[in-house]
Amino acid sequence: MLKLRWSPSSPYVRKVMMVLIERGLEDRVERVTTDPWSADTDLPKENPLGKVPALTLEDGTTLFDSPVIAEYLDSLGDRSPLFPPAGPRRWAALRLQAVADGICDAAVLRRLESMRPDGEKSANWMERQRKAVVRSLDLLEAEAASLDGELTIGSLAVLVALGYLDFRFGHEDWRQDRPALTEWFIKASDRDSLRRTAPPV
Repeated sequence: MLKLRWSPSSPYVRKVMMVLIERGLEDRVERVTTDPWSADTDLPKENPLGKVPALTLEDGTTLFDSPVIAEYLDSLGDRSPLFPPAGPRRWAALRLQAVADGICDAAVLRRLESMRPDGEKSANWMERQRKAVVRSLDLLEAEAASLDGELTIGSLAVLVALGYLDFRFGHEDWRQDRPALTEWFIKASDRDSLRRTAPPV
């Protein structure tokens, strides 16, 4: 059986969990709740980066990070694949995944910086991350039509990124002045995989 080191609040873990559900693989993966920030965690033995998600295969090999794990799991499932075959649709899906993961990267960095002691916080660094998210959201708004259609790893990752902004930065409404992206999110959110992987309140 595969073993997944996971944390329910991680957007990268949520993406992998959604892939598991969408591809019908839940019964093939043992989930091990892991706090990567704990001083006594043994996570680095499996992932030297000390991050979740980390997926240990049956031969003992550990895969990381979320794009690699998601594509590996997609190769195992027996439902409609999330990664399109080689060609324009694949590059479009991977590009969307990169934008969505970048939103999560910037949001996580901004949140971590905000948790530092007052004398150690960098307002410039947090603003840099905020602006990266805003620019990425504006891109998604301009290209919202490309999100419609069959679910891919790209549109799935965008769902996760927008959900993470609601989770950690709900006081900053990303929907403002982005009607097309908002409309898509409302329609696309009606998925069992998204509901079942919602982070803890």
